[in-house]
Amino acid sequence: MIKVGIVGGTGYTGVELLRLLVQHPEAELTAITSRQEAGKAVSAVFPSLRGRVALEFSHPDKAALEKCDVVFFATPNGVAMGEARALLAAGARVIDISADFRFRDAAEWERWYKVKHAAPELLAEAVYGLCEVNRDRIRGARLVANPGCYPTAVQLGLLPLVEAGVVDVDHLIADAKSGVSGAGRKMELHLMHAEAADNFMAYGVMGHRHWPEIRQGLARAAGRDVGLVFTPHLTPMIRGIHATLYARITKEAAESAKSDASYFQALFEKRYAGEPFVDVMPAGSHPDTRSARAANVCRIAVHRPREGASTSDTLVVLSVIDNLMKGASGQAVQNMNIMFGFPETLGLQQAPVVP
Repeated sequence: MIKVGIVGGTGYTGVELLRLLVQHPEAELTAITSRQEAGKAVSAVFPSLRGRVALEFSHPDKAALEKCDVVFFATPNGVAMGEARALLAAGARVIDISADFRFRDAAEWERWYKVKHAAPELLAEAVYGLCEVNRDRIRGARLVANPGCYPTAVQLGLLPLVEAGVVDVDHLIADAKSGVSGAGRKMELHLMHAEAADNFMAYGVMGHRHWPEIRQGLARAAGRDVGLVFTPHLTPMIRGIHATLYARITKEAAESAKSDASYFQALFEKRYAGEPFVDVMPAGSHPDTRSARAANVCRIAVHRPREGASTSDTLVVLSVIDNLMKGASGQAVQNMNIMFGFPETLGLQQAPVVP
């Protein structure tokens, strides 16, 4: 049994983390912080947790987080980088669900997040927590940077192709849609029901903070820089991400696929064989966001459309996750399991919620 603390427990990722940890047989939740709700019972703020969580929210300065084995940061960007150093020095391990430690380059982070990085010396140590890529490094990590939601869906959808060198990595396209919970639990005009419901919109077309994160991960897989057009959209649903990904097949791969119609399907199945939270669906499938709702799973389908009598030179990959689970808190618990030597699926085997 490990002692667990949460910094910032009142947002959507925080309450999702609470929901998962109270069901985890090896996790003892000992502290959860909130400046605004300090002194209030967790169950008073989140009635869904009545009878499951007996803790009160603590002020961050009084939470004794240094006594925890692991501390999750479910905070806005900029908080974890100011507090992680002291926790690591005290012997706690840190899983940051914000973006503070996702980039290797502090200058690049500052360019996109418009804040001076408070702990640039920790960036080299931080392990990017995409479990299907960095599992071995996560096991020994003191500090894990949990990936963003869009980057998780996009990278998992493109990695088999990029790693195998079968697509043109200079011209990748990611067309992604997210539910409104991806923007966080806050009051903003465009997130109000009357604005978001019965509506569909693109945003961040000229540059989104997840774009350099995705490129960084794909560049590692490719062994070189990649070109990526990334366009996020806000959809009138609460949770879920659907990423439609486009990649042009190389001539060599096209030749290989001529004699094997299942060439690309087999590539994905081989890459993710044994991965507990990546589901490569049968050829011709169209995964939807509901099939992943409230579950720590990424469902993937790969298509090669036809152009008249011939097949296209472009692959279309569909990648679907729940942004609060595999895109945030679920993946964070998956990282915790790996870090502490628990079975990777422990506490994460919930079936999706339908309808």
